[in-house]
Amino acid sequence: MQRKTIKGVRWWIIGLIMIGTIFNYLARSSLAVAAPTLTETLHMTTQQYSYVVTAFQACYALAQPVAGFVLDSVGIKIGFAIFAFGWAIANMLHGLAGSWPALAAFRGMLGLTEAAIFPAGMKAISAWFPAKERSVATGWLNTGTSIGAMLAPPLVVWCILRFNWQFAFVLTGGGALIWVALWLVFFKMPAEHPRLSTEEAEYIREGQTEAQKSSRGRRASFKEVLKTRRFWGIGIPRMLAEPAWQTFGAWIPLYMVTVRHMNLKEIAMFAWLPFLAADLGCLVGGYLAPLFIRWFGCSLITSRKLVITTGALLMVGPACVGLVASPYAAIALFCVGTFAHQTISGALFTLASDVFGQHEVATATGLSGMFGYLGATVFSLIVGAVASTIGYNPLFVCLMLFDIIGACVAWRLISNEQKDNTANPTLQSSHKVKA
Repeated sequence: MQRKTIKGVRWWIIGLIMIGTIFNYLARSSLAVAAPTLTETLHMTTQQYSYVVTAFQACYALAQPVAGFVLDSVGIKIGFAIFAFGWAIANMLHGLAGSWPALAAFRGMLGLTEAAIFPAGMKAISAWFPAKERSVATGWLNTGTSIGAMLAPPLVVWCILRFNWQFAFVLTGGGALIWVALWLVFFKMPAEHPRLSTEEAEYIREGQTEAQKSSRGRRASFKEVLKTRRFWGIGIPRMLAEPAWQTFGAWIPLYMVTVRHMNLKEIAMFAWLPFLAADLGCLVGGYLAPLFIRWFGCSLITSRKLVITTGALLMVGPACVGLVASPYAAIALFCVGTFAHQTISGALFTLASDVFGQHEVATATGLSGMFGYLGATVFSLIVGAVASTIGYNPLFVCLMLFDIIGACVAWRLISNEQKDNTANPTLQSSHKVKA
């Protein structure tokens, strides 16, 4: 007997991945919320805290290409489950740290395992969504990052006040184990999903870009991806944009305590607001691309670049934090910044799925993510080294300048006709994408 199909299976799939993203960012965001407590308990200086932060970022950067390689090689279902199980255990181990070097070591383990989240997410979106819907799907996927970061302040502060800081890491990490079981049960690729209707399968297949349709099934090597012009049009802007998100995620609570003199309960009340704004940025950014196509009659690729430009201009918000006296006005400007960054982030992720085939998109996303987190790692070290002397305000201005430069690079290096001379036949297509 034929099994009954479900309408819109692809949206259920993105919902499942979004839940995984929530657990991923809940785990990684726990450190920032616990930072005021940890700096006192473990006797950490601002610079030592920056070392803990950069341990995660450096390991995350190095592991992203490896994660992409693994996912393109063994498949997304098993590969992603292994990484998710790893990040759950790594986060729970944070509770054993008795010094900042131990905390940094566990933080590095978390970075190594959490690195699979976006290579896996974009590989799934590439397979499950037609090109015209990918920015919306990416927006919903990216919403999970903000929801996880938004849930962290009240949850972690509650754990600290009710129990202790160790329990906060056990709780935020352990939840991911439940999601791993759900992932293994419910995720399947389109060709294997018993509830996918013939009509939806055909709709997905017909909506693929030329890059997707030209995929021959052979995984691209790192070298082949790095030789393409379109990769650098994504990788360089990500390297310039990622410092903003990591600064917001790792430094806002400490900044609000040390500079704006908020207490832990006020952090729980207000530090989640920038991530609520980030959620809106994910969704608005996802829907902006189709709207730009409708309003201006532009191509698919141009619509992505317009979204990146819009976000870059809105980064004027955090650049002006130093001009306001009220801590609540500072929070509001951080909200503008997180909204802006997530519009940029979603567009850059979606571009990778537009211009790379299904057997190379995870590798390309991983490599671009590596560049993003290398940029974030360097910037976090700079913050730790100079924030106590020159202050945070010049650093917030730099974040705006980085994104404006990144938008210019994207316009220069990514065009509607991507013609790269590479050895891989999957990379030799014209990649001409029309709106």
